[in-house]
Amino acid sequence: MYEIRIHGRGGQGAVLAGSILAAAIVNEGSYVVAIPSFGFERRGAPVTSFLRMDTREIRQMTNIYRPDCVLCIDPTVGRAVNIFDGMVEGGAWIQTTAKPLGELTVPPQAGTVGLCDAVSIALEIFKRPITNTLMLGAFAKTTGRVSLDSLRAAVMDSDFRDAGLKQNLLALERGYEETTVHTIQRRAAA
Repeated sequence: MYEIRIHGRGGQGAVLAGSILAAAIVNEGSYVVAIPSFGFERRGAPVTSFLRMDTREIRQMTNIYRPDCVLCIDPTVGRAVNIFDGMVEGGAWIQTTAKPLGELTVPPQAGTVGLCDAVSIALEIFKRPITNTLMLGAFAKTTGRVSLDSLRAAVMDSDFRDAGLKQNLLALERGYEETTVHTIQRRAAA
């Protein structure tokens, strides 16, 4: 089983991103469970969404405490909550940030880091800092757990059907294309 925890803020679409990702994973023939968690339910408050994917039926419906992947769609939410809490050794961290890897504090358990300046791209495309669709593209590129084609199909079937479909498809593509993936090499303890 592969477990994903999505961090964002209220109003940014972290829960919608989880739904779209779940639909894309199902389209590829895997089983998935998406669990939204709204917390304070106000705009700007930290929000978390959880996904489990597997090749067989999933019965576990709890929150995720040991994620294989942390997908953070907001550049500031890590100052409000510990987004790395429980992350497995060798896990993937996908972050919206304008900073290069050398300026970030990479958690010791991260094996792969995907970085995307999603806020700048979102401002260009949407004129607002809504990064959820961009970061789905970043997830696909960083982890390879879902194809860009499946994500495109899920976006086309989502709530974007009428308003903003073209923009969200562009955002998905740009998120994929403009994500830089880093493999983290750790030295073994002597």
